Amino acid sequence: MNIALIGSGGREHALCQKIFESKLSNNIICIPGNAGTAKIATNIDINFLDFQTLLKTVKFYKIDLVVVGPEEPLVRGIVDFLIRHKIKVFGPNKFAAKLEGSKAFMKDICKKNNIPTARYKICKNIKDVKNFIKKSKFPLVVKADGLAAGKGVTICKTEKKILDVSDKIFKGKFKSSNKLVLEEFLKGEEASYFLIVDKNKFRFFGSAQDHKRVGEGDVGPNTGGMGAYSPAPLINRKLEKKIINRIVKPTLGALKRKKKQYTGFLYVGLMIKNNEPYLIEYNVRMGDPECQVIIPKLKTDILKIFYNVVENKLNQTTIRWKNTKCMTVVLCSKGYPNKYIKNKTIYNLENIKLNKNSFVYHAGTKFIGDNLVSNGGRVLNITSSGSNFKKIRNNIFKIIKKINWRYGYFRKDIGWRVI
Repeated sequence: MNIALIGSGGREHALCQKIFESKLSNNIICIPGNAGTAKIATNIDINFLDFQTLLKTVKFYKIDLVVVGPEEPLVRGIVDFLIRHKIKVFGPNKFAAKLEGSKAFMKDICKKNNIPTARYKICKNIKDVKNFIKKSKFPLVVKADGLAAGKGVTICKTEKKILDVSDKIFKGKFKSSNKLVLEEFLKGEEASYFLIVDKNKFRFFGSAQDHKRVGEGDVGPNTGGMGAYSPAPLINRKLEKKIINRIVKPTLGALKRKKKQYTGFLYVGLMIKNNEPYLIEYNVRMGDPECQVIIPKLKTDILKIFYNVVENKLNQTTIRWKNTKCMTVVLCSKGYPNKYIKNKTIYNLENIKLNKNSFVYHAGTKFIGDNLVSNGGRVLNITSSGSNFKKIRNNIFKIIKKINWRYGYFRKDIGWRVI
């Protein structure tokens, strides 16, 4: 099979590596890819949000299946567009992608289907915000309604902060949002639960916990993710039943009733409080960096799984996993998530020998000539597997030390809850 993989981050490098290992894989085209995918695939630097140009590229390379990595093309309707042009594609349709594309849409589904979530109000102006504040206790969480690259959520401890953040959203800080969701703050432990879904069936696809905050001790502003580990120890069988029966099934059922069945990866973002699950958010694709700790544990051929999802044959698919733990630490450009400098050379990566349980996934990288340089805030994902999280993390630190990239920084406490 000829595969087109859309995206350029660490998630896409992890997916690309697994597709490369598939017996069904022939050629892989990454659009646009990064320096890591360039070694195992052909990178094509086009704008994947220009659907007509994408279609021409897909036809030119005789692509059998398109795999969509990031959320924005899904929310914009890439799946519907490609299906109309008779191209097989893995991912949810535009309507179903609103689960991530609109916080308000997701909350309304919760309300109509009694899905446990934080108490909330959809606010279209400052008056709505003030009314909710009057009836609530601090802290409160302000969420931009639309996509915000992981930076649209702010936990606010004062009314001033809430009004300030809300005002910026109403004035267009995020192009995708002219409204926001204001909700109560749920105190508990976060976890990510992943599924792979076709029109008739869903299957478990791993659990993970990630670290969103930039600073050690989980402080500072939110980022796209500073590291993650899998599995999430707090998700046990009893809790899993609650997640499926109270959250997953009602959501998928609601979409099915609208004849907009969900297909693809579904990321269920949870807050676990007193062993009860509450839905924080849905993502309509694999997480990043959660993908980088789940995919290495997969034993089943990933293309077989993707193809069976597209053909609605997931019920014929057995998904097997390695009995191992996995962690990734993100090496970021100094200054991220605020201003940072790009195009800084990474010298030592080529010379580092990795064992079969370790991998360096590229995220924000590219080649300028033969020179490997940084091309984003999150640059490399240093990933390792094993039986003990502390040993895994120590191994990751040894690799980072060998990389010795002086323009980067990383959190040294990834996995602190389990170590």
